Amino acid sequence: MEKKIKFKTLKVFTLIFLVNLCWFSFTNAQEVLKLEDGHLPGNGKLEQIDWLTGYWKGTGLGGECDEIWMPGIDNSMAGVFRFVNDSKIQFTEYMVIEEQGESLAIKLKHFNRDLSPWEEKDNWVEFKLIKIEGHTAYFDGLTYHRQENILTISLSLSSKDKFWVEKFRFEKVTQ
Repeated sequence: MEKKIKFKTLKVFTLIFLVNLCWFSFTNAQEVLKLEDGHLPGNGKLEQIDWLTGYWKGTGLGGECDEIWMPGIDNSMAGVFRFVNDSKIQFTEYMVIEEQGESLAIKLKHFNRDLSPWEEKDNWVEFKLIKIEGHTAYFDGLTYHRQENILTISLSLSSKDKFWVEKFRFEKVTQ
């Protein structure tokens, strides 16, 4: 009888483990979405992401980060990102979220501390909108999620054959 109970208990724990594993895999897989080839960007307007406006201070990439988003005007929002490691500015980004027809896209350029650009003059990094759900905006390879005064950014990165999701965690700075 004792073996039956232990076996049933083991089965229950295994089932709970598998359900949690599936849920964890599903939620992590949904952190950063990819826009499949041939698919159109999702619909969105700047008003749907006005919760992004403000000064955000936090961590990511093993250092300290600041991100500032100004309110929308002329169908776009402008922002600045700064990455600091060992009390030294490593790089900055100038960013724009703009309405493109019925959708949104983030365009950004990286700059070294001396303002030398990473991208060529006429090039930028672009993230097209996939969908917006409440206070979560899914762009192609980039997700912004706000919960109260916490902003989490999940960014899909790659280097050679290695792929990973880098997490940035910010708190809203209030004055």
